[in-house]
Amino acid sequence: MATRARVRVTRTQLRARGGAPARWRRPRRSSAAPKPTGRASFRHCLHAEWIKIRTMRSTLYVVLGTLAFCVGLAALNGTSAGTEYADMTAADQATFDPLAVSLRGYLLAQIALGLLGGLVITAEYGARTIVGTLTSVPHRGRVLAAKAVVLVGVVLPVGLLVSLAGFLVGQASLAGADAPHLGLSEGLAQRGIWGGGLYLALAALFGLAIGTVIRSTTATVTTLFGVMLIVQAFAPALPGAVGDWVSKYWPPIAGGQIITGYRDPALLDPWAGFTVMAGCVAVLLTVAFVVFRKRDA
Repeated sequence: MATRARVRVTRTQLRARGGAPARWRRPRRSSAAPKPTGRASFRHCLHAEWIKIRTMRSTLYVVLGTLAFCVGLAALNGTSAGTEYADMTAADQATFDPLAVSLRGYLLAQIALGLLGGLVITAEYGARTIVGTLTSVPHRGRVLAAKAVVLVGVVLPVGLLVSLAGFLVGQASLAGADAPHLGLSEGLAQRGIWGGGLYLALAALFGLAIGTVIRSTTATVTTLFGVMLIVQAFAPALPGAVGDWVSKYWPPIAGGQIITGYRDPALLDPWAGFTVMAGCVAVLLTVAFVVFRKRDA
């Protein structure tokens, strides 16, 4: 009677013979598997917008160019006005404004920083990176709010630096020419420096709002020049009550009173004029938020 012998074959022998193992174990899930990411928060938006504005080459050019121009203009204005002061009539000497002389560079600074505000949004439309931005963060209001916050965080220190440097250089030039000048600790000087920085921050937000609505860098620049310079230059030439109203209530003209020391009774007070400018920017930003949320990218 034949006896059956049970042959036991190990896994190693099966593999050596080309066979398959009797049982396969289920592969374990790796602990390093990527976890699903959450929605982009406002902090993430701020970080992304900070990287964008910091890496734009135009940001550095605008900041350095604005600072150099305003300091140079303050020196020229201070020297010229200081030299002419002794030959002025008594009426002109009574209205002489050393604060406005040293901070006159705000006329160009508002255009430059307004353009920077416009580029924050129009550069993305021009390069079509706005599509990727809105795909990553579908909440459009969050995107525009982050752009505004980061823009103010950059422009406000720059505006204060521009105002402070222009004031110091301009007053030094006036003092060198033996003309009336202000000290840094005086209340009028503090109002002009802080108010000038705040006004330039508003100018940058104005550019952001215009750029969001127009979506074109060229059109934004043209609008900034028209609103902030051309109207101001031609306001005195406008007829009658129209010219008086524009000279008093046009937002950039009214807001510019914040950097003046002489009080013209026909114009708004410095902080009242600043409030008019701030209100105008708030309205434009509201319009920009509505348009940005409703219009296709």
